[in-house]
Amino acid sequence: MAACWLLVLPVLAGQKPLPPTLTAAPSPAAAPGVTFADVTREAGLGGFRHVGGNASKDYIPDATGSGVALFDYDDDGWLDAYLVNGSTWSALAGRAEAPPAALFHNNHDGTFTDVTAAAGVANRRWGQGACVGDFDNDGQPDLYVTNFGRNRLYHNDGGGRFTDVAETAGVAVEGWSTGCAFGDYDGDGRLDLFVAGYIALDPARLPPAPPGPGAVRPETGPSPGPRAEERRMGAAYSPGLPYCEYRGQPVMCGPRGLKGAPDHLFHNNGDGTFTDVSVKAGVADAAGFYGFGVAFLDFDDDGRLDLFVANDSTPNYLYRNRGDGTFEDVSYASGAALDEAGHEQAHMGVAVGDYDNDGRDDLHVTNFADDTNVLYHNDGKGLFTDVSYASGVGRASVPFLGWGTSFLDYDNDGWLDIFVANGHVYPMVDRFDWNTSYRQRALLFRNLKGRFAEVGGSAGEALVAARSSRGLAVGDVDNDGDVDVLINNLDEAPTLLRNDGGSRAGHWLTVRLVGDPSRKCPRDAIGAAVFCTANGLRMRGEVASGRSQLSQSDLRVHFGLGPATRVDRLEVRWANGPSVAYEVLGVDRLVVIDQARGVLEPAADRAAR
Repeated sequence: MAACWLLVLPVLAGQKPLPPTLTAAPSPAAAPGVTFADVTREAGLGGFRHVGGNASKDYIPDATGSGVALFDYDDDGWLDAYLVNGSTWSALAGRAEAPPAALFHNNHDGTFTDVTAAAGVANRRWGQGACVGDFDNDGQPDLYVTNFGRNRLYHNDGGGRFTDVAETAGVAVEGWSTGCAFGDYDGDGRLDLFVAGYIALDPARLPPAPPGPGAVRPETGPSPGPRAEERRMGAAYSPGLPYCEYRGQPVMCGPRGLKGAPDHLFHNNGDGTFTDVSVKAGVADAAGFYGFGVAFLDFDDDGRLDLFVANDSTPNYLYRNRGDGTFEDVSYASGAALDEAGHEQAHMGVAVGDYDNDGRDDLHVTNFADDTNVLYHNDGKGLFTDVSYASGVGRASVPFLGWGTSFLDYDNDGWLDIFVANGHVYPMVDRFDWNTSYRQRALLFRNLKGRFAEVGGSAGEALVAARSSRGLAVGDVDNDGDVDVLINNLDEAPTLLRNDGGSRAGHWLTVRLVGDPSRKCPRDAIGAAVFCTANGLRMRGEVASGRSQLSQSDLRVHFGLGPATRVDRLEVRWANGPSVAYEVLGVDRLVVIDQARGVLEPAADRAAR
């Protein structure tokens, strides 16, 4: 029987029951013996504290939070952690020092050491997101950081040091950037860079703040519940209004009513510089939508990277790569722009994965409270269908305000599950009986062979704990064969969730790819797809930059194998290249595949470099 955890607080006579964002019942659908444990403090990450503007959240930058990256910056075979930090209005005005981001080195023993100062990656701007890619093909992963302000491109110099080259590279971007992703859209073997823009917000001309500290209008009766308009957009701003409202209460303004910031696609020139080709390529966001989560993916399996942008309070973008340096906007035609009712939603993060093992990439996108997160099933032939309610991920998500999300096989059974980090943007929601809360628990949807059940109440006390969560990344932090989760929380310490039991519940295989730039594949193989067949299942995984909510997950590809003790077939569709099958001699191991040299054991791979 699965270990079950339930947050139970006494409800006295006359008290209102806690909302579902704070409670979780045990689920019989949970994977037996697989839980997540909060190991943040013992891992040495508890000293980091995110800062997000003012506690009252008077302006929208205060509430968006920041992303996180799990990547092996020093190439020692262990995932390190980069936590983006926000800032304060005093620091933005030059009256105080901005808080630093933090890079933590993995010590291989379950602990991390803060190496931010030595690495030179403190940022000290109003940080938003991060993505990773080896843009110069030197074998060292580089780090791009988006900001409310100018962005940074940290070149990995080796030896644990980075240098910010954003200005000389031409990718600094002025304004408010959010999601980012590296990907070789034109097939020349060099990683290009896409950066989403959110709002063109001038700190000197901010929209009105709510009147008074924590001001709340008196209720005149029972809450009427959210209007459909509010469900999709939250608070809207119109010039001349004294303040903005959410369900009749004064709150910060935006994004609706504010001017959107443009998106940027930067072409890699191969000499350490990039050229902005956004307009020429057709992805500049002329409509001024509010971009958040970003993903390069090959949704039509034609060998070229397409582009998805999750937009807040506006329709999503899905761009099909034409193969001539330009993209076709197929957002509406594909079905991925709106929900099944034809409504735009307030989308945040995006996850990409083949949840039903049919060989095609599906999309999971998080959303504002009082509306459902959306699961788009890839039907093939360029079409997606909203299956949120039919699949089981819709109804449970309605009270939550979702941010980071990722597909992951938490129980190693060969079927991708979904993890979602949540947290509201308006602190005042705790004052009302609105079936939600400011701090919220996470959601874990277990995949029951194509349908999902929310099992957070049976996956450990750590998943029931309420937080103001934003960015989320996944990866096997301790190299024990199951996937762990790192979350960046607004105004709080981060959360490192160690997967306990996943590697015992099922066998596994982790694949690290090394591309060959002479064959037009980027060195870190971003854009490559891996297909693993075992126990009658053909599973798909990808080497991908960005995704989730402004975050970066492990570039290695992890497969749960269930009871299978052998891999029947492992096929790599190299970025910009052919598909090649490789023999895997065992399971429960890391396999390194070098495009130029074939399958290597990890020790041999390190010795050869």
